[in-house]
Amino acid sequence: MAVMREMQEAGVYIFSGGLEEDVDLAFSADATSGTLRFTDGPYAETKEYLGGFAAVDVPDEEAARMWAGKVAEACGWPQEVRRFKPMPPLP
Repeated sequence: MAVMREMQEAGVYIFSGGLEEDVDLAFSADATSGTLRFTDGPYAETKEYLGGFAAVDVPDEEAARMWAGKVAEACGWPQEVRRFKPMPPLP
């Protein structure tokens, strides 16, 4: 929580949250076939675990790396960093 407070104080914090750890409670929705289907469990079976995420608004990759490093050190887990795609204009 200290890193989240630090992000808030720096003005880069948008949102963060942990995900439910029991993957048996997860389900997936898939409409790629043209028909909506729901299946139990996470979408992808993998050894990696997505425990949550944080969204920050930073000016560059250097700042993103710095915050990802702080989160990784604070929670003791690797962090994957991705950018959001630009939002297309709404009609």
